[in-house]
Amino acid sequence: MLDANLNAQLKAYLEKVTQPIEIVASLDDSAKSAELNELLEEIASLSDRISLVRRDDNERKPSFAINRVGTDVGVRFAGIPMGHEFTSLVLALLQVGGHPSKAAADVIEQVRNLDGDYRFETYFSLSCQNCPDVVQALNLMSVLNPKIQHVAIDGALYQAEVDARQIMSVPTVYLNGEVFDQGRMSLEQILAKIDTGSSAREAEKIKAKDAFDVLVVGGGPAGAAAAIYAARKGIRTGVAAERFGGQVLDTMAIENFISVDYTEGPKMGAALEQHVKNYDVDIMNLQRAEKLVPATEPGDLIEVQLANGATLKSKTVILSTGARWRQMGVPGEDEYRNKGVAYCPHCDGPLFKGKRVAVIGGGNSGVEAAIDLAGIVSHVTLIEFDGKLRADDVLQRKLHSLPNVDIIVSALSTEVLGDGQKVTALVYKDRTSEEMHTIELEGIFVQIGLLPNTEWLKGTLELSPRGEIVIDDRGQTSLPGVFAAGDATTVPYKQIVIAMGAGSTAALSAFDHLIRSPAVPAKMEQEAVAA
Repeated sequence: MLDANLNAQLKAYLEKVTQPIEIVASLDDSAKSAELNELLEEIASLSDRISLVRRDDNERKPSFAINRVGTDVGVRFAGIPMGHEFTSLVLALLQVGGHPSKAAADVIEQVRNLDGDYRFETYFSLSCQNCPDVVQALNLMSVLNPKIQHVAIDGALYQAEVDARQIMSVPTVYLNGEVFDQGRMSLEQILAKIDTGSSAREAEKIKAKDAFDVLVVGGGPAGAAAAIYAARKGIRTGVAAERFGGQVLDTMAIENFISVDYTEGPKMGAALEQHVKNYDVDIMNLQRAEKLVPATEPGDLIEVQLANGATLKSKTVILSTGARWRQMGVPGEDEYRNKGVAYCPHCDGPLFKGKRVAVIGGGNSGVEAAIDLAGIVSHVTLIEFDGKLRADDVLQRKLHSLPNVDIIVSALSTEVLGDGQKVTALVYKDRTSEEMHTIELEGIFVQIGLLPNTEWLKGTLELSPRGEIVIDDRGQTSLPGVFAAGDATTVPYKQIVIAMGAGSTAALSAFDHLIRSPAVPAKMEQEAVAA
């Protein structure tokens, strides 16, 4: 089942297993069970520390548990974890087999200290790039703490469960039978939600921090680049990020990052974080900025107030808060979010197999989404506000060639309808005739661009009519000592490579500002002279 190259790589990884593992398969007579059994037999043959047994006593078939022999340590997969989840399978084998996690020591200790019984169930799809982070985090928690159990469930394989629980977005996590959360979550985010006292403890730690020379707000490509360039100057650098990696984590294929033929968002996000960690940078993740307090006099510190009540102080600040998916802003959209209204066709598309969906937006993102979904769902209706599609010609030609796609232009979406549990229809107005129309469907994928994450800055510095931070060619904002970079700014093109360049520019500008300001540290003066 595994090709020769993958087989060899897996065998090399499994040499790191130090504790005996027992894989317990629960199968039936289905083709999927036979496929899973073939995979498990192949895995067991690669290490003498792994044995395979069959016990058909689990309610979900096909499924399998990975248990550390003689202990309560183990995880379970209900499905065949290939695709994006193959890494989750490999990590589960290693961690159950005694190989240590790379998670921070304080995070590991926090997991081990959790009290109470936690039974997690995660519904994933093999095409979801957001799911592995959640699956791997919860698997690690179940390895570290015997009071925590986790089963990862392939929603496409257990469609009856998905329908019964009205799951229309992955990953969806249940805790002790109740919905816990949906969407990408890191281990730290899960812990923050379970361990309710962790936010207050973190706030106290942040309050005790000394002032920074450069404080970067945001951890996407622009923020990561800014932090690296600042740290390389030898100055005290901090990063406060609501979610390190930013919107890159929600990106499927990246094929235009120069020198890298192809990568995926989560992989790039992890690489960004690791690169920043290679330097002396104080990373404060899961921290949402709520207020910027400018310096009142030259040489005064700038303050950034966080949602948890803590305040960070710095001589300069670089704002790189990025952007988020734009919403339709119509009645029913919020009510049916993750109940038929979705924003990631790659993640959630498989849950709508054989169903009718709409895609809102006729740009490249919308047309690409419609093309992808057309191979999964029964019918796609693409709705565009403008009088014509705005996507590249090659994408438009592909879209027009598909037999199960309708295209409606000059249409204004006005309302999402549902039965209280899930989406049932979309209402739109024909902008030419002013007539109202209703399309019966089960899913709506919104692909209409981005909004800058700058609401918290209104009234503090200059923003464009679109809410973007106004900057000059040096990344300088309207406030002295405050710089900005990336998708949250007036930079004309929202691209990863451009954001990285802008972040680097902002960091160099911040350093230049520091060496020309009063009370410059001696180390900085020496470096400036040497340069």
